[in-house]
Amino acid sequence: MHLRQQKLQKKLKGIKLMVNLNSIELFSGAGGLALGMTQSGFHHQMLVELNPNAINTLRLNHNAEWNIIHGNVADISFQKYENKIELLAGGPPCQPFSLGGNHKGYQDSRDMFPQAIRAVREVQPNGFIFENVKGLLRKSFAIYFEYIILQFTYPDIVQDKSKNWQEHLAKLQEIHTQDNYPGLKYNVAYKLLNAVNYGVPQKRERVFIVGFKNDLNVQWSFPKPTHSQAALWWQQWVTGEYWQRLEIANKERPEQPKNINTLRNRLEKKYGLFAPHEKPWVTLREAISDLPDPRKPNHFKNHEFKGGAKSYPGHIGSPLDEPAKTLKAGYHGVPGGENTIRFNDSSIRYLTVREGARVQTFPDDYHITGSWSECMRQIGNAVPVKLAAAVSDSVYKTLANL
Repeated sequence: MHLRQQKLQKKLKGIKLMVNLNSIELFSGAGGLALGMTQSGFHHQMLVELNPNAINTLRLNHNAEWNIIHGNVADISFQKYENKIELLAGGPPCQPFSLGGNHKGYQDSRDMFPQAIRAVREVQPNGFIFENVKGLLRKSFAIYFEYIILQFTYPDIVQDKSKNWQEHLAKLQEIHTQDNYPGLKYNVAYKLLNAVNYGVPQKRERVFIVGFKNDLNVQWSFPKPTHSQAALWWQQWVTGEYWQRLEIANKERPEQPKNINTLRNRLEKKYGLFAPHEKPWVTLREAISDLPDPRKPNHFKNHEFKGGAKSYPGHIGSPLDEPAKTLKAGYHGVPGGENTIRFNDSSIRYLTVREGARVQTFPDDYHITGSWSECMRQIGNAVPVKLAAAVSDSVYKTLANL
């Protein structure tokens, strides 16, 4: 064999062959989950979103490649996609379960989990990913959350309209304990994931519900965290590598923690003489430091200064050298504290839309449309692209190997 052929074969062995897997996404919002799925290798056959501003964002960025439907999921039939879709995904509206919402849960007209389950029943995908807010796991919703999981497990066992959801739950529990159901069944797992542990510069917890068809007999688990707070502290307060890498002078750094010696001793005991094996959390500074001052003209999309930021108790902004606080959409608009930066001199300002998009790990060529408040609402409701990709990567690898 010629040397050139040997080199070519060696090169080909290192190339990952992508398998085309079709997907549908519901409640798409600004497209964070959809974008992460695309990066993993899924090909969207349909995206459904009701909000007109989010639709404008989706169409501006993906109109030529995604089949974007402006409408209510409840009004759409998915039967033509039966057994033609590998993955169904989405983020049903979170307000019914959000810690910042009215907490009505299943009594809230915006509870769209029944429609997500109907879509699973009609499409019968090989797998699904649905995500929602941490509030879904609160004690007051525990029984209803069990009901959601059992419906995803047995999506073709439809609620009798003459009976309430508690009676339907009892029926599902009976079938589940028998463990011999012959119809459509999914093996379902759920977990609360914090985006910051997967390289997102934001402390953002989301519940992910993932299921695979029972007859596929797949083995799958949630991806392990790749980043840690301890590793960030190691670089900041033990080696100083963080400040050196970002060229931050002493006077521009925050004050050292009051328990600095205890912290150093704990980290040195944990890691010894070796650097942490995991990556450090990504800070707000790392996410936005290469962006120009928004008060000056610049070529970045969505990077315009917004004045009027104020600090008040409970709303002091996101410290620059930590991951950002959870960006929020807000029930009656955007709250001040979560969407502001607190600099080390205690001054604050609002995040620009581009900075908010950076925090949610959208690429810089992704344009969010609407006013500042509307753009931040879309960003606050989005799934961080990098977190979406981490979960969908693991699901893609499982489905591609069937």
